[in-house]
Amino acid sequence: MRVGITGHRGLTAAVEKLVRMCLDAEVKTYEPTELCGVSCLADGPDAWFAESVLAAGGRIEVVIPAAQYRNGLPAAHHATYDALLHQAVDVHYTGRSESSSQAHMAGSEILVGLVDRLIAVWDGKPARGFGGTADVVAYARRTGVPVDILWPDGATRDRPAALPEAVESKSGTEAANAAGGEPRTGKAVTRSAEAN
Repeated sequence: MRVGITGHRGLTAAVEKLVRMCLDAEVKTYEPTELCGVSCLADGPDAWFAESVLAAGGRIEVVIPAAQYRNGLPAAHHATYDALLHQAVDVHYTGRSESSSQAHMAGSEILVGLVDRLIAVWDGKPARGFGGTADVVAYARRTGVPVDILWPDGATRDRPAALPEAVESKSGTEAANAAGGEPRTGKAVTRSAEAN
């Protein structure tokens, strides 16, 4: 089973902990010897998923959106990126040089084309820029790839001090419900939304 990942970057440490628990639980639903995780290895859910797949005994493939992609990632993430890339059984390239939003979306489209299912660490809200998580989810659905949405109940993408209360209108449960699907786990919200 080839499973891809997409998700929000820049999450708080508290949300990271919850997302990692969700990803670990999701990975454990697959037979490790049959699991191949496909990731672009960005900081955040991309890397956390790849680490979880490897820790469970699965293998990973990597999609590199652009030749300059690594340079556009935070310097603190480079060692993790390099270590995960070194463990990949296969690497796919878009052929693009500049690490732009167009290159990132092209990489995500390749990733979606390679997988049987896509996991989206997504709050159910629109993308904040072209090629964001919502765009990848929409592309997967258009192409018939089933999408599993993982978003911890009560989590937010923004730092609490920077986000007015009025903006936090939907909980993780409400956001996932708006995206469609049925609950699959307990404390952390996991929704499965089949492609239509």
